[in-house]
Amino acid sequence: MPRRTFVKGVSAVGVGLALGVTSLAAVTENKRRRYAIVGVGSRSQMYQSAIETTHKEHAELVAICDTNAGRLEVSRALARRHGAAEPKAYAAADFERMIAETKPEFVIVTTVDGTHHEYLIRAMELGCDTITEKPMTTTSAKCQAIIDARKRTGKNCRVLFNYRYSPPRTQVKDILMSGEIGDVLSVDFQWLLNTSHGADYFRRWHSHKENSGGLMVHKATHHFDLVNWWLGAVPQAVTAMGKREFYTPAMAKRLGLESHHERCLTCPEKKKCGFYLDMAAQPKMKQLYLDQEKHDGYLRDRCVFRPDIDIEDTMNVAVRYDNGATLSYSLNAFNAWEGYQIAFNGTKGRLEHSIVEKIYVNGTDSVQGGITEGGVTTRVIPLRGAPREVEPWTGTGSHGGGDKIMLDDMFLPKPPEDKYQRAADERAGAASILIGIAANQCFEKGTPVNIADLVKNLARPDYAPMPSRTGPLPMPQA
Repeated sequence: MPRRTFVKGVSAVGVGLALGVTSLAAVTENKRRRYAIVGVGSRSQMYQSAIETTHKEHAELVAICDTNAGRLEVSRALARRHGAAEPKAYAAADFERMIAETKPEFVIVTTVDGTHHEYLIRAMELGCDTITEKPMTTTSAKCQAIIDARKRTGKNCRVLFNYRYSPPRTQVKDILMSGEIGDVLSVDFQWLLNTSHGADYFRRWHSHKENSGGLMVHKATHHFDLVNWWLGAVPQAVTAMGKREFYTPAMAKRLGLESHHERCLTCPEKKKCGFYLDMAAQPKMKQLYLDQEKHDGYLRDRCVFRPDIDIEDTMNVAVRYDNGATLSYSLNAFNAWEGYQIAFNGTKGRLEHSIVEKIYVNGTDSVQGGITEGGVTTRVIPLRGAPREVEPWTGTGSHGGGDKIMLDDMFLPKPPEDKYQRAADERAGAASILIGIAANQCFEKGTPVNIADLVKNLARPDYAPMPSRTGPLPMPQA
């Protein structure tokens, strides 16, 4: 069972939780915004650290919730290292009691993707605004339930797309908004995952679609959202093909192994396997996962060649947008380098943009989405004339500098005005995942899917103004 599945039967008494003690009077007098986090794996630590350090003057973490008692204690230890008050800890079954007792204004959801909807919906029903990691959820039915809950309760549901905030990606938006290449008619987009980062999805809970929606939802939601936002458009129809051909038992034998195995820790062929992951050698991974297996049995280092994996490693997608633009997209999870190449073909020219990312494995000290030195290339090519090389906007830290800017936008009481409209809600969250959900349906049925057939009453996201698609254009000159 996945480590953070929404387990109704787990009780706080049974696992010795409800560890924190907070003065109710002090909480009442505190004017800082009150946050709770549900799901305290590796991703949650970025939000906890931001609340307890950079933004401690106007934010406080009052509660945490998870199915794993050990990881809850890791989160409380992190608070102690930050010099912050330890958040009160609750088991998953006591989520509603957590809301009632600690009264958070915002609930941040960083659980397994397939459980996001349960926490988001219940938190909104209990009067909290919600913030969720991408993807918002994994199926059209769960997406519809979130849309309906948002409308029914009037509470907010924010979806975190950190790539929007990464300076070089924001720069692409800026160029497209300027009209330099005119209106975009088509987009060619290739995303590559290498055999460090890419392989890691096949070890973890992500390797089953019931948990992650597959890479079309868990990973590609980043990419589909970028295109939706870059174009200021909404997807209408999807055609796709996908397969798993590299991370298979047959490939293990072709690579010289006798067979696939259950996990790296007990693998009899670990010395000859290039995909061996030594969790004990990674202090953060050991603390979060290896040391906590005794609580829920979740194995972080399962064999990437297992036969029970049901996600694809090679995917190709075509999308038609409401403004007439089309997208050709591919995602490959066993490539020679990490990053992407994208080209926008416009009525006045072409914008080419590429980024090479650093090697990353979740739960280690490597930087997620970090950009290699000189790894950004952007240029504008008019229909006729010399290309213009663009000096890239830069940032530091994870996701190409996007995480820090996004965290400021999340936690500052009055964030600066944003002409790019990078903050996203459930409408943009749905628009991105529905492409991946439609692609998954194409994989199964082999027929195109209309987005309008997946959910009802989905309003158009707010986008920054884009160039007119009907105005006069200059005649290309020799």
